[in-house]
Amino acid sequence: MIAEPRLRDMNPVLRVPPAPPAEAAAHFSASLAFHADVSDVAAALAAGGDPGFVLLDSRSTEAWDQGHVPGAVHLPTALVPEQAAQLLDPSVPVVTYCWGPGCNGATRAALALAELGYRVKEMLGGFEYWVREGFAYETWEGERRGAPDPLTAPVGAGACGC
Repeated sequence: MIAEPRLRDMNPVLRVPPAPPAEAAAHFSASLAFHADVSDVAAALAAGGDPGFVLLDSRSTEAWDQGHVPGAVHLPTALVPEQAAQLLDPSVPVVTYCWGPGCNGATRAALALAELGYRVKEMLGGFEYWVREGFAYETWEGERRGAPDPLTAPVGAGACGC
C-alpha cells in the first residue's frame, strides 16, 4: 500500500516548518534592530526636529546627483573608513541606504560603520523605494516628487497600516 503524502511534504511553504514562536520572536526582533523601512524613515524625518539618527547615502557622487533623500549625508561606501569620523557623530545612530533591494551597498556601508563602532541600521528598499513610494527627493537640479507606485505604497492613504 502506498502511504498518503503528508500535507507538509506537498506544500512548499511548509516543507520546512515554521520556527517555534520564541525563536521566531527573537529572529524578527533582531531583524528590526538592523533594519528600518522607507515609510518609517520618511515619517521620522517629516515629524520635524531631530529624528534621532543620521541618514547616510552610500552611493557614488553620480548616483547622489541623480537623486537623494533630502537631509541625507553623502558618504560612498568605499570612503566610510577614512571619512566617517569627519562626517558622523559616533553617539548618533546611522541609517544607511543605497539604490534599492537589488543592491547591497547599504549593507556594506552599515558593516563598515559598525566595524568603526557606530550604531547602524539599513533602510530597506533604498532610494528606489523612497522614490516609488512618492516621497520628495533632491537632484542637482532641485527637488522632485513622483506619484506613488500603487504596487509599493497605498495611493490616497497616508500609510499602509502595517
